[in-house]
Amino acid sequence: MNFSNELLFFFSALGVFNAVLISTYFFFFKKPKDASNYFLGFLLLMFAIRVGKSVVYYFDENLAETFIKIGLGACILLGPALYFYTLSVLQPNKVGRKWMVHFGALLAVQISIGIAFPETHDPWLGISFWVPVIYCVWMVYILATLFSLKQQIIRLFSSSEKISSLDFWLLSLATGSLIIWVAYRSAAYTSYIVGALSFSFILYLFILLLFFNRKKQAIFSPRRKYANKKIEASEASKMLANLNLAMTSGALHKNASLKLSDVAQKMNILPHTLSQLLNDNLDKNFTNYINEYRIEEAKNMILTENQLTLEAIGQECGFNSKSTFYAAFKKVTGTTPAKFKKNS
Repeated sequence: MNFSNELLFFFSALGVFNAVLISTYFFFFKKPKDASNYFLGFLLLMFAIRVGKSVVYYFDENLAETFIKIGLGACILLGPALYFYTLSVLQPNKVGRKWMVHFGALLAVQISIGIAFPETHDPWLGISFWVPVIYCVWMVYILATLFSLKQQIIRLFSSSEKISSLDFWLLSLATGSLIIWVAYRSAAYTSYIVGALSFSFILYLFILLLFFNRKKQAIFSPRRKYANKKIEASEASKMLANLNLAMTSGALHKNASLKLSDVAQKMNILPHTLSQLLNDNLDKNFTNYINEYRIEEAKNMILTENQLTLEAIGQECGFNSKSTFYAAFKKVTGTTPAKFKKNS
């Protein structure tokens, strides 16, 4: 192996080594022991196995077929690991045991492949047949993850809404997975080692992101931010009543530039207390909470204000663009403003 190949091997294998170390940290040492930490650790471990196989195979084509199958087997689990990590961060109450069904079904498929195409039966036939299926499964979960992040994507391109560090982290992780998928699927036109190098590059970008992010704890344990400062049930009930009064009496939702700090000031509480109240007691972020008020008024106006266009109604209710209004309306009601008006 010449020096350039040694250098190539070093950088491609370095990402694998660090991914194993980081996944070990999330499995055994990261606190609190949230499901999201386990999913993230598992995702990194599957990447390490898949990319590790690529690195070794690139420099040794005589690699045993069994190890190749293990690498591709890890590939089929990358998608659900990404999807359920994202879901466990955004909607932890909806994860339940659904992940067991997904992982169980894919593991059953993986085992079936191994039985149907053992090493004594032309293993390359099985591998070449199942590789497109494996990558298709991976892509389906990537798309499902991006769909679950649709509100974060909307905020990313919105001039009026700021994206949080948590949203940016989740979008970066999904985008990085997509880039690695593309790198592997286009290897026939570039080089097989490109996927491994892409993984190493993206992994270190993520490490830099975490290093320079002052809210690292919020990225990995967003739901535990106020774990040691729970609002008492009786106090939360009073605060929710005050919040509802402030919203209805002042019609605060009509202000398109309304911020969490504005509402907190009306209630005479700290912004982080209001954020905690919404997250812990209503399981909503500030944007979703305000949009529900706006959509409720928009529904009433659609039914009563026949002279106004839908866009005008959206602006009247506090939305600063037609696209934001339509996206929020469909998320809350399950239909578009136009269809709601037609059906009503």
